[in-house]
Amino acid sequence: MLRGIIFDIDGTLLDSNDAHADSWVEIFSEAGYEVPFDVVRPLIGMGGDKLLPKTIGIEADSEEGKRLSKRRWKLFEAKYVTTLRPLDGARALVQRIRNDGLATVIATSAKKEEMYVLLKAAEVADLMEEKATSSDAEHSKPDPDVVLAAVKKSGLMKNELLMIGDTPYDVEAALRAGVPIIAFRSGGWLGSELAGASAIYDGPADLLANYESSPIALNTR
Repeated sequence: MLRGIIFDIDGTLLDSNDAHADSWVEIFSEAGYEVPFDVVRPLIGMGGDKLLPKTIGIEADSEEGKRLSKRRWKLFEAKYVTTLRPLDGARALVQRIRNDGLATVIATSAKKEEMYVLLKAAEVADLMEEKATSSDAEHSKPDPDVVLAAVKKSGLMKNELLMIGDTPYDVEAALRAGVPIIAFRSGGWLGSELAGASAIYDGPADLLANYESSPIALNTR
């Protein structure tokens, strides 16, 4: 019996993946690294511990890595956060899940202080009961660490939980953690790239419109 839902934020509840990519490109350029948007964009959904080595060959825990990550978030918060909007149906979906008596838990590659900004932009901060961030995990997605942290914080068993995410990294992290996942195309990935998900929808509104036939409803009856 399903008792809780684990949510990703970026691309799942909040239309923010392009903004994250743009901010990284801008910071890289500022620091003298020319990394195209098309290189950065497919990596959004991973944490900085994965993105920095893959793009500019710098470890996130190096002095330069820490400096770039800090500067990137400051830029994102100052320039991009005000442009972000919740994905259509995001709050209504989370509210419906809450109304069904299911626990709501966050599992994000964002840092703790970043998560609260993103949840506020997604207009769901008040609907989330537990949160797991990169601060709770040694490695970001697609490693399973943050999903396992979310499972622990929920107080539930893995077979009582289901995750909702939007990237292949969410799918891999959830499956490696032993948690089934629903995937959304709203993050910019094709259905074929989200293979392994129990079901795939366009986004929150699409899942809400098909809620009664979804894995959520079918496993709470």
